[in-house]
Amino acid sequence: MYKMIAVEDGLSNVVQALHASGFKTAPLEGKALYNIRAVVVKGDGTHNLSADWPVKLPVINASGRSAEEVVEVLRDRFS
Repeated sequence: MYKMIAVEDGLSNVVQALHASGFKTAPLEGKALYNIRAVVVKGDGTHNLSADWPVKLPVINASGRSAEEVVEVLRDRFS
């Protein structure tokens, strides 16, 4: 079964790598997140996750990582 990953806007290379690896993606911005298993953010401090966000999910910081490294981090989390 596939895993749905929310990805912050501006990480199109990560979205492409996730799709190529069998993950599904959804935008992080703008709508409620249902069936999301993890979140990928740019790591530049502009993401919109508040400290009191009621959902407990892995948040992967893409800063300093290649798209392939982000995919590997997610694979490790779900294995």
